[in-house]
Amino acid sequence: MNFEPNYSSILLSWISLAGGLVLLTSGGEFLVSGAAKLAQRFGMSSLLIGLTVVAFGTSMPELFVGIIALFQGHPDILTGNVIGSNIANIGLILGLCAIITPLPVRFRPISLELYLVLAATIIVFLAAWHGIFPRFLGFIFFLSLIVYTVQKFRLAMKHNKKRLDKHGPGAKAAAKYHLPAIIALTFIGLACLPVGSYFFINGAVDIARHWGVSELVIGLTLAAVGTSLPELASCLAAIRQRQTEILAGNIIGSNLFNILMVLGFCGLLAPYPMSANLLVRDIPIMFSFSAVLLPILAVQQGLSRLHGLILFVAYIGYLYVLH
Repeated sequence: MNFEPNYSSILLSWISLAGGLVLLTSGGEFLVSGAAKLAQRFGMSSLLIGLTVVAFGTSMPELFVGIIALFQGHPDILTGNVIGSNIANIGLILGLCAIITPLPVRFRPISLELYLVLAATIIVFLAAWHGIFPRFLGFIFFLSLIVYTVQKFRLAMKHNKKRLDKHGPGAKAAAKYHLPAIIALTFIGLACLPVGSYFFINGAVDIARHWGVSELVIGLTLAAVGTSLPELASCLAAIRQRQTEILAGNIIGSNLFNILMVLGFCGLLAPYPMSANLLVRDIPIMFSFSAVLLPILAVQQGLSRLHGLILFVAYIGYLYVLH
């Protein structure tokens, strides 16, 4: 007698999850496209676009999911989503992209971001050790992100001024994009994200409860991979256009933004508890995935197909451990 109502409820949950995921993905795509065109219009380098504008855009789904999860009382989905997304960005997305084609990446321009990701991960580990992400840490993270971004753009504008002085009006070719259209595209993306986040979170929580799966595991897997789809789409586009600097900048910049912006801004809004499971499994794995890039990029100046395969297999192993 109860089968039909339960079946209908689960079906609605999957529809909510899928609909939210579509809105998150399309919203992220619109936002990234508009933001990248905006950056190009003002003459920023492809690496800077990847590290800041594209990274910020592709991290917006994580931010909206995190905020809604926080205020709906699901902190495990918030933390699991961020940590799981960072692991997926390197193991799944960067690994797959390197398998598709070797990725030449200069280490020096992205070394600061890698070190910042590792340092922030250690601080998150200490917060998890105490069982809570406090508001003052959220303030420090968010302020650090603002300082980092402003400094990056100041240096970019200084470099762009020198480039314009050297090359003249021809360097302004990127101005072909119409500013109103770029702004409209960006705002359409922003509008899709909160709506998509609402439906995605509700569907994910309902499914987790039905199948007896913890919200932390849902955050680390389903939510993490779902909100990482904009990164995957932009990275595949970067491969097609042979823009490996945008690809690498997007992945590393997104991981930095996920920690500083998503965890930081949510912590600034309200302190939230952190599961003890993060200490023995997920945060150390997130640190390891980021740390392994340091020697590879520093020595090899890029990722080979073998490196990509190792990262991808390690990610599949991580998913196996979760289950």
